[in-house]
Amino acid sequence: MDDETFLLLLLSDSNLPTGSFVASSGFESYIKHGFGGDQNNRTIMFMRDSINAYARSALAFVSDTHRIVQDVHRDVEQGSEQKSDFDKYLQKIKEVDDLYDAMTLNDVTKRASKSQGVALLTLYSKGLTPPLAFTGVKNRKEIEIEVNSYMASLVAQYKSLVRAESAPGHLPICWGILTGALGLTLGESHLRSQYLHIFLHARSLLSASVRLNEIDLRTGIPSSTGTESDQPDGVDDKSRGPANTWPLGEILAARHDLQHSRIFNS
Repeated sequence: MDDETFLLLLLSDSNLPTGSFVASSGFESYIKHGFGGDQNNRTIMFMRDSINAYARSALAFVSDTHRIVQDVHRDVEQGSEQKSDFDKYLQKIKEVDDLYDAMTLNDVTKRASKSQGVALLTLYSKGLTPPLAFTGVKNRKEIEIEVNSYMASLVAQYKSLVRAESAPGHLPICWGILTGALGLTLGESHLRSQYLHIFLHARSLLSASVRLNEIDLRTGIPSSTGTESDQPDGVDDKSRGPANTWPLGEILAARHDLQHSRIFNS
């Protein structure tokens, strides 16, 4: 097993403390407002629309953020990284983050996205950076040590901006930071990380469905959401770009806090 496959499997672990299971992405509101028809079809109908909408709106931001972090990688490896360049990269990430914040139309979704985003940054800082004892191992490449140091500093400084409310810290941007800092490349591995990001979104929806008693795992669930043909590798098409393709989902998500009783925070 190569290192990138191991990292992707590690990031898919449901035990990682990323906060994804406290959000239903509007599914609870969707049910309470009577959408989706009978109970047997509601989960699949919502997942199809939600996954398509989230992929179209978020994956382009994941790619752009990942590229910025990879630029830091490249500059450090080439020995051209300067303090001014480092601040420039932080500003670029913040600009992408601000644009995603502007495209997210309701406060409920923003709240959940921000809480999950900062959880990813905390996960990297506390669990995925090489420990000092490891970075000092004999025969370890000095350039790799320097790259890890810059990545840790980049994540820590951006997390500080988020904590100070100087940057939103949305989930897609923080996922791009995380995967970029871990060294996943922009080739096939990056596409795999995009698929994983959408898989984690789908998994959180299924978890919400179970907790809402919409599906019973003892009797099984339908095997298809009807999204197999949707390819994340099209997110870089400038003619299509990120867009909100499901206005109803935004409206229902925005009404989440108006419910008299709720078990999720979004």
